[in-house]
Amino acid sequence: MKIYTKTGDKGTTSLVGGSRVAKDDPRLEAYGTVDELNSFIGLLSDADRVSDPLKTELKHIQNTLFNLGSQLASLPEDIEKYRIPVVTQADIEALETSIDRMQESLVPLKKFILPGGHPSVSLAHVARSVCRRAERRTVTLCHAEGEAGLDTALRYLNRLSDYLFVAARFLAHEQGIPERFWE
Repeated sequence: MKIYTKTGDKGTTSLVGGSRVAKDDPRLEAYGTVDELNSFIGLLSDADRVSDPLKTELKHIQNTLFNLGSQLASLPEDIEKYRIPVVTQADIEALETSIDRMQESLVPLKKFILPGGHPSVSLAHVARSVCRRAERRTVTLCHAEGEAGLDTALRYLNRLSDYLFVAARFLAHEQGIPERFWE
């Protein structure tokens, strides 16, 4: 099977189910940004000094993001038809449990944090900011398409950005790296 199909050479692509849309369609912007986020989380997982338990969590998040990307790449009527996996409340709760666990070892925040201090910390912040963009693109899709079925997906992305913020702080803490504060 060839990797190139040439069907997108004129600026369109297929969704799950075969519908063709422009490559700058809000749906593609949303799932393309989720794909970008997934790549940055992979890079974070590969960074030096990321613990095995955190790598395991990040791999689970990557799989959930792949589900989310598939969900966003499908028209609402095709999700059930093609048995597309969707983000669930359990996925959100898993993030919340991880956030709570990591925060137990962190001092409460009193200032804004600047990204940086170590490449792994910076990567977590990059992933967080890309996650926020994915969330905004998904909101745009909801407005453009009138899709109410993405409420759980939006909550997941919102919680994931919180997770990535706390993960950045946790990585700094684990590595003894002082946090950088906005002055």
